[in-house]
Amino acid sequence: MISTISRRYSLDEYRAIEEKAEGRSEYRDGEIVPMAGGTLKHSRIGGNIFAFLKFLLRDTQFEPINSDLRLWIPEHRRGVYPDVMVFDGEPQLNGDRLDEVLNPTLIVEVLSPSTADYDRLSKFRMYRSIESFSEYLLVEQDEPFVERYTKQDKGWLLSDFSGLELSISLDSVSIELPMAEIYRGVVFE
Repeated sequence: MISTISRRYSLDEYRAIEEKAEGRSEYRDGEIVPMAGGTLKHSRIGGNIFAFLKFLLRDTQFEPINSDLRLWIPEHRRGVYPDVMVFDGEPQLNGDRLDEVLNPTLIVEVLSPSTADYDRLSKFRMYRSIESFSEYLLVEQDEPFVERYTKQDKGWLLSDFSGLELSISLDSVSIELPMAEIYRGVVFE
């Protein structure tokens, strides 16, 4: 029987590696997990959502950030890269880190076949430990379908949206996000 030894990394080691890396990796309490590259659809959808939010929220206290910035989840010792985050006011940095934030109010994940279960289950559970977090969008790539979770007094409420003619009311930022804008330029087979 052959046993393998997996190396565990300190948070400082991970951050040093991540600063120099060409690709991105998540930190999972000692493990470094490389992130797979996205597809053209994934990139278009994430870009559409970011651009639309950036434009509509430009003169408000809300600030959308793209997937270049790492979200640190202290309770779970995880560093992740959501596709889009929106902050109510100034993003709170993690100590003196300029590449890690702590306080999104809205998080958007564009689902990939390899990450859909992780985004829906484990990641969502971890995100819920963030006090400021109140709305979550899970966006399908292969059909116009979005799941929206909103924080309620007694848990999270799921609403889903199917079809390009609908709009999603984003309670956390008080705007409407048309499905047609999310999927602008995306061709479904």
